[in-house]
Amino acid sequence: MIRELADCAGNILRNTGLDVVTSDLLLLKGDHQDHVGLTRKQRWENISNAFTVARIPRVRSEVVLVDDVFTTGATLHAAYSALVRAGVPVQGAAVLAGTHHKS
Repeated sequence: MIRELADCAGNILRNTGLDVVTSDLLLLKGDHQDHVGLTRKQRWENISNAFTVARIPRVRSEVVLVDDVFTTGATLHAAYSALVRAGVPVQGAAVLAGTHHKS
């Protein structure tokens, strides 16, 4: 699903005249649980260091992460951290949906 979201976003941006390439830069490594039912703390612990960089872009690129749902930010943070550790600059993130937490 994420790949399809990235491709859709890329098509929309290309239609505005931007030079956009979508690419799978990250791989999910090791075992981790689905986040459904996990607490905020458990989500962060579950996904931290869960990504590895599959490939580094050949040309200097502005990378934008794409995710389907933003709940705690743990997944985006883990993806961002993996890319930054590999020297890939991340410019931002695009998310399809978010969740609302009661105060």
